[in-house]
Amino acid sequence: MNTAVPEDARKVHSRTFSPPWGNMDALGHINNARYFDYCAQSRVEWFGELGHLGYLSGKSPTGPVVVNAACTYLRQFVYPCRLEISMFAGRPGRSSFDTWYEIRNADTGDLHTTGRAKIVWVDYGAEKSIPIPEEIRSILD
Repeated sequence: MNTAVPEDARKVHSRTFSPPWGNMDALGHINNARYFDYCAQSRVEWFGELGHLGYLSGKSPTGPVVVNAACTYLRQFVYPCRLEISMFAGRPGRSSFDTWYEIRNADTGDLHTTGRAKIVWVDYGAEKSIPIPEEIRSILD
């Protein structure tokens, strides 16, 4: 899966943070699984900004589900460090859209990791995809 951000993707969210020491592995760099957590946190924050956090608490019968995700590791991060993660979104299909991520050194701007995740809007009870809500679609179009 190509994780590079395409030119027509729109930047929808950005955050800067310092990962805790516990995110490091025995080799002294950020454990590769943590990058998926960072991308997930960016999605949650973005959906929160849009007012769509009901799906996290079980209060909404519909919402987003990640159906696949990937990361490409270009350079390691060593503690202590500050990361900037930028989230991008592509044009929506009927029930899905792609998201991409760039994780950079917040101090130098160097690109360390790229990521991608496909989001599908679902009816949780029926476990079936449904059309993306119009308020989300209007942001992505």
